[in-house]
Amino acid sequence: MIYANNIHKYYGDLHVLKGVDLHIKKSEIVSIVGPSGAGKTTLLHILGTLDQPDKQPDSSLKINDIDIYSQSAKKLSKFRNEQVGFIFQFHQLLPEFTALENICIPAFIKKTPKADAEKRGLELLDFLGLTNRAHHKPGELSGGEQQRIAVARSLINNPSVIFADEPSGNLDSESAENLHKLFFQLREEFHQTFVIVTHNEELADMADRKLTMVDGEIV
Repeated sequence: MIYANNIHKYYGDLHVLKGVDLHIKKSEIVSIVGPSGAGKTTLLHILGTLDQPDKQPDSSLKINDIDIYSQSAKKLSKFRNEQVGFIFQFHQLLPEFTALENICIPAFIKKTPKADAEKRGLELLDFLGLTNRAHHKPGELSGGEQQRIAVARSLINNPSVIFADEPSGNLDSESAENLHKLFFQLREEFHQTFVIVTHNEELADMADRKLTMVDGEIV
């Protein structure tokens, strides 16, 4: 599913990622833990094609049999929209749009017909128990509800893999626990692969595999 080999990243003289190798199977839930500054989020952004590594002669990144390094910017943008979902610590919902509209934005970018996108969005809201919040704006939702809307948005295009960066870091303990359980329900229902960066040890320990990063390397 994901094959990353010899991934390096520099910021000036700072060597953030030092030759990371990572292989993740389809429908696997993998957590990445480690101290702040270890390179976890940088790695996640590179795997999610939001950032570019500093390529070495033997560096490679394949996701779902797509050679990421060989894609043009336009093809990479299309790939990201259709095959990758993102969940961030801060939900990044647009305040002027309703929950349903926020969920549908990636589908609209994909040029999915409005009726089809909204039908899928409502199905996800129903699965997440938020049907009655479809037409509420983010400011009218609790923190846990906002994060579940962000989860639905990440799922709207049926991506192959979902990358989550501290997804429960801004939630109270009950909402965090519910979100953690949700990831496993989603895996069973939709068969997505999840890569989760977290400081939450409970969530990390629930994963199929827990990887630890220290000083830019997986140890």
